[in-house]
Amino acid sequence: MCGIAGAYQQDDGKVLVDTMTERLEHRGPDARGVVELVDPTTSVVLGHRRLSIIDPVAASDQPFSKHGLRLVYNGEVYNYRELRSELESRGVRFATACDTEVVLEVWRAWGTAGLARLRGMFALAVHDERTGCLTLARDPFGIKPLYVLRRGAGVVFASELKAVVAALGPELSVDPAGMVASTLYYWLPTETDAVRGVRKLAPGTWSEHRPDGTSRSGVFCSLAEEAADAAAGPPVDLAAVLEDSVRAHLVSDVPVATFLSGGLDSSIVTALAHRHDPGIEAWTIGFRAVDRRLEAMPDDAAYARRLAQHLGVRLHEIEIGPDVVSMLPRMVDVLDEPVGDPAALNTFLMCEAARTAGVEVLLSGTGADELFGGYRKHLANLLAARYRRLPASLRSRVVGPAVERLPVALAGRGVRPVRWAQRFVAFAGLPEQEAFRRSYTLHDPEGLQALLDPELGGLVDDLLEQHRATYEDTAFDDHVERMCLADTRMFLPGLNLTYTDRASMAASTEVRVPFVDIEVLRAAFAPQAVPKIDGRVQKAGLKAVARSWLPDEVIDRPKASFGAPLRAWTTHDLRPMIDDLLLGGELVGSGFLRREPLAALVHDQRSGRRDRSQQIYQLLSLELWLRNARGAGVGAGTGGA
Repeated sequence: MCGIAGAYQQDDGKVLVDTMTERLEHRGPDARGVVELVDPTTSVVLGHRRLSIIDPVAASDQPFSKHGLRLVYNGEVYNYRELRSELESRGVRFATACDTEVVLEVWRAWGTAGLARLRGMFALAVHDERTGCLTLARDPFGIKPLYVLRRGAGVVFASELKAVVAALGPELSVDPAGMVASTLYYWLPTETDAVRGVRKLAPGTWSEHRPDGTSRSGVFCSLAEEAADAAAGPPVDLAAVLEDSVRAHLVSDVPVATFLSGGLDSSIVTALAHRHDPGIEAWTIGFRAVDRRLEAMPDDAAYARRLAQHLGVRLHEIEIGPDVVSMLPRMVDVLDEPVGDPAALNTFLMCEAARTAGVEVLLSGTGADELFGGYRKHLANLLAARYRRLPASLRSRVVGPAVERLPVALAGRGVRPVRWAQRFVAFAGLPEQEAFRRSYTLHDPEGLQALLDPELGGLVDDLLEQHRATYEDTAFDDHVERMCLADTRMFLPGLNLTYTDRASMAASTEVRVPFVDIEVLRAAFAPQAVPKIDGRVQKAGLKAVARSWLPDEVIDRPKASFGAPLRAWTTHDLRPMIDDLLLGGELVGSGFLRREPLAALVHDQRSGRRDRSQQIYQLLSLELWLRNARGAGVGAGTGGA
């Protein structure tokens, strides 16, 4: 796992890349390399920070050059040994034992067609000395990030936005569309920029840049097409596919461990990893009892302990009562974009503890909920379809008002069913696509419009249309399959993979995600004997195959989110910061947020009438992110930003 940076056709390319690679030190503390090539028609500078996982010797450091090709690459390709054998049968000679050289030779042999043969996670840049062209590419799911800025006749790119900002901050400006997207989603879709013009290369795509300033791009893997093809094909042995994926994700020349929350997904990964490596260890996280009480959170660590004992796996436990006041600004910098999800803090703390103990690679259960219908919103949207059959007058005059009057906390204890009920009635009466969007976004369109500068209304409309287009871009007639595909294309890369990458790399660790694998996706959408949601049982198909690996108490336990005690934090720890930095901050001062609706959100939270903790946490994160951007010299956008 590494960090990459580069400048193509830039007069100041060496300075830019030096700055970016310094800013990416956390992604690769083991080695640093910068290579510059300037000839009469081409200027290219490639930079790399290495976290040594496979073949950790100097000969495998990057930028990697061989016979006219230069490569910088961030990621892991799990089938590199198979690809190497195939290439050797074609006469290719290898000088190292690393996957980097394999990726370079795959490119030489098949070009862009070879990208689909790489099973793993990657973002890469390859320069061909013969043609002078630079090609960028990103894995099909967007597990690894790649930010690209077109500048003059060329491009500047890096693994993290903050590296580009460090190099070019005064040339850049905040994009109000990204700020609006963050306020709606609490993360940014792939198509949306936090800083104007600094684009995320779309997952499963490549772009080629030529010395004359022209460029072209293409798609080497479409998840929508892969899912549709799988659905039209034969049944797949899901158990065998999962076992194979976990086995493949264990390839490493350094110790590997797992995350173990006690939930189904991480338990499957840990159980299967233990089959192949009986000495594997696991890490879990818990919260203070007082925080769990206010949040009405289950004690996940208890389930993790029971499974670890059942498997015979050594479990490392971290109980956090973090100083969130000091941690939040740090996490805002870590997360790169304005992402308002506290789960990133959990990931960072576990990775930091594991790294201190000498563990550099961890396996995560991320991706299973998206692929197999595991989120509460999936079942809730199915129930909403039934709810819409009730008379509209009954829904609007009786059920809705009754639920709205219920308090979300009583005697200092959170009332989780009330929070769920209030969330449900907020979206259940809407048409399918709108209901799905509202089931996981932070505001309804009217509420968002009221909170923001009125001039930003067009950006809200654009976001809603973007969501509609992605949701409806499907070959599936089944409601659950449509939701799962939309989440795999939007929610997974926009939020979960983003914070997993940034939080883990901030601790100089590599997190691998065996569920986020093209073979697992094909199996998830292929015909199965047990549907994703069977009655009210979620991930029913996944649970059916897991019964040969896990005890029933783990499989049948209630769903628990990988979250944090947000209500406790926003009610107590973060209260002064909310008052000082948010209510009187730059978002309000610039006009991006209107103060009265913002103050009403805070009042609702503190009165116990409504749970507004997610909205407040996101806005506080956005405030801190904006201050960081301004501090780096990034200019103001238009329309209140």
